[in-house]
Amino acid sequence: MTETSPASRAYIAGRRGHFDAGAVLLTILTVICACLWFFPIYWALVTSFRPEDETVKSMSVLPLQPTLDGYLYMIRNSNLAIWYVNSTIVSVSVTALVVLLSACCGYAISQLRFPGRTALWWMILASFMIPVPALIVNHFVIIAGVGLVNTHLGIILPMLIAPVTAIIYKQFFDSVPKEFREAAVIDGANEFQLLFRIFLPMNWGITTALAIITFIGAWNAFLWPFLAAQDERMMTVTVGITSVQDAFGVYYAKLLAGAVLAGFPVTAAYLLFQRRVTQAITLSAGIKG
Repeated sequence: MTETSPASRAYIAGRRGHFDAGAVLLTILTVICACLWFFPIYWALVTSFRPEDETVKSMSVLPLQPTLDGYLYMIRNSNLAIWYVNSTIVSVSVTALVVLLSACCGYAISQLRFPGRTALWWMILASFMIPVPALIVNHFVIIAGVGLVNTHLGIILPMLIAPVTAIIYKQFFDSVPKEFREAAVIDGANEFQLLFRIFLPMNWGITTALAIITFIGAWNAFLWPFLAAQDERMMTVTVGITSVQDAFGVYYAKLLAGAVLAGFPVTAAYLLFQRRVTQAITLSAGIKG
């Protein structure tokens, strides 16, 4: 066993006895920010288990008389099952199409040479300057003009605008050594075989991360599904829970129970794939930065 020198022992002892005030303050600030962020979620969860009269009479940290009435009401007296099906159809379709189209777009810009390639790339980059909500009116006019309002297709199509996904794919395809492509071309591989058998298998981790973050974003989307789905039976779950009203006013426990049920799938997806979600957010932030 190697003996530690006296200088090394003195350095280690000094580091152990060193008090890093900056690290302590940063830790305390992080904990405070985390508590402030989590408190609304905690309050919504607690309120969903309260009786309706308690939601306006009591400000206790825990429900005084816990009940599942809010959840039972949402399950029995709303179209929650239909909204879940609609959200699943929309989210899965958006995720599959965004990943497929973005992979093809990123591969084409990265590996192919065609007229207008540079202009297309700059158009994709410039799309970050225009927020998607600014295009909502145009989207609605187009979707209404082709008769797709109150349809799954009408909800899905405008949600396929995801330039950051194409940019991420393009950057990773740029990093693939040219020797792989040249060897496959010599063996007679066409462009689709190159993409799906060589380039994508090298980036399954990135594809998985992007698919998860795209699914979560599509599930949580509210503004466009709210405008495109005017029929209650075509609403997604995030929109549908806002339509649960009562003739005698707002029932907070029921609405928050619906919100908890609406957020459960994406919460489960995040907890199961937390590492991939963090990876996708890091990649997106790096592109936008």
